[in-house]
Amino acid sequence: MRKKTKMIHGGITSDERTGAVSVPIYQVSTYKQDSVGKHRGFEYSRTGNPTRHALETVIAELENGEAGFAFGSGMAAITSVMMLFNADDHIVMTDDVYGGSYRLMTKVLNRFNLDHSFVDTSVPEKVEAAIKPNTKALFLETPTNPLLKITDIQKMVEIAKKHSLLVIVDNTFATPYWQLPLDLGADIVLHSATKYIGGHSDVVAGLVAVNSTDLAEELHFIQNSAGGVLGPQDAWLLMRGIKTLALRMEAIEKNTQKIVEFLQSHEQVSTIYYPGLPEHPGHDIAKRQVSGFGGMISFDIGSGERAEKVLENVNYFTLAESLGAVESLISLPAKMTHASIPRERRMELGITDGLIRLSIGIEDSDDLIEDLKQAME
Repeated sequence: MRKKTKMIHGGITSDERTGAVSVPIYQVSTYKQDSVGKHRGFEYSRTGNPTRHALETVIAELENGEAGFAFGSGMAAITSVMMLFNADDHIVMTDDVYGGSYRLMTKVLNRFNLDHSFVDTSVPEKVEAAIKPNTKALFLETPTNPLLKITDIQKMVEIAKKHSLLVIVDNTFATPYWQLPLDLGADIVLHSATKYIGGHSDVVAGLVAVNSTDLAEELHFIQNSAGGVLGPQDAWLLMRGIKTLALRMEAIEKNTQKIVEFLQSHEQVSTIYYPGLPEHPGHDIAKRQVSGFGGMISFDIGSGERAEKVLENVNYFTLAESLGAVESLISLPAKMTHASIPRERRMELGITDGLIRLSIGIEDSDDLIEDLKQAME
């Protein structure tokens, strides 16, 4: 089954009892048992819910995984995955990582003695050098947020196998339509499904897919124990979003390419971060491991003051956190998504005060270009 078809017909797509072509929203907490300890597959909705189960089946199929899991947010998904590890274990993480992931590791999980090192995972030698005797996993974000850095997943898998490590990939930016980390050898793939998978700025959710029954059993135990599960209404919204994911990603990328061309010609723009550009570091790796370059662009306009004026004067771009929606969004990472990262660290990474991040939507590209042009002038 090809990807577009799988997004419509993958997983559980209907209700066998009634013939409904959409999985019902099972707004229920508990289930009648036929006898003591004998149920019909569901006993309590924290442990399992038919609507959530249908979504989890779909994400497992889209990522070519063994099993899928749905959580109340992307951060709940990441936290649950990190609960696979023990105190004094060590995780090597991509340095240019989402601010929430950085905050989780440095401000929360450090309290439980889960050690970490932030490394430029686009440089394999730095990853090798960061591995310790107690290292248990490589946590990769590719493309990264907001500098769109690319990590060679297959190369990381080679390194991980040599040291008996798990490979975890945050696939939020690429989505399972453009990139399939499990096919490249990763063990766990996760998403902030709030973004492209939902796609309509109306749901907060996290999704995980794993490549083995052992990991599936461990993660289900954690999901049930910690309880950060996704509700049935939100699970239904995600399944609806998945049905148009392919079409949205293709339309978004077409718009993105036109906007990149505009930014290349604008005198105020000093640097553009977009994996589709031949001069982008990691472009050749991206061509090999993704089938599309996505809808995220970051560009430097020279100063925080200038960037804020642009953000204040756009009309069609919505000034907001998040990304991956049908409407185009604009943000200032230094003061928004990455504000939790100390400024000194942001500057080391290249997240300058004048860096603007765009999440391109499905509006008319000419309107978006005209909007940026007038705001920048």
